[in-house]
Amino acid sequence: QVQLVESGGGWVQPGGSLRLSCAASGSIFSIDAMGWYRQVPGKQRELVALIIAGGNTNYADSVKGRFTISRDNAKNTMYLQMDSLEPEDTAVYYCNARLTSRRPWRTDDYWGQGTQVTVSS
Repeated sequence: QVQLVESGGGWVQPGGSLRLSCAASGSIFSIDAMGWYRQVPGKQRELVALIIAGGNTNYADSVKGRFTISRDNAKNTMYLQMDSLEPEDTAVYYCNARLTSRRPWRTDDYWGQGTQVTVSS
């Protein structure tokens, strides 16, 4: 069974930094893409950053130049370095992976449980 486990959320003052991690485990054959999404109460979940198997990345306009997504393929782990954080970045951040599992053999989207990021003074 595939699991995604996030870590690294917390509270930080405006202008500060946090680093999120997402570790994928289980019977994984390959990972096509991994991404970070965020959601605030009453709003739809939105894409923050995406990294595909070849290493190409994509960012939401609101985080470009401040957030950096990266991936350690050997560890099936993804990171989100968040710098110059703003109160508007406050949300629950979710890890997503589109991957192929061995048992059962299928390609599907998987989600982590979410981690709270709070930016306030």
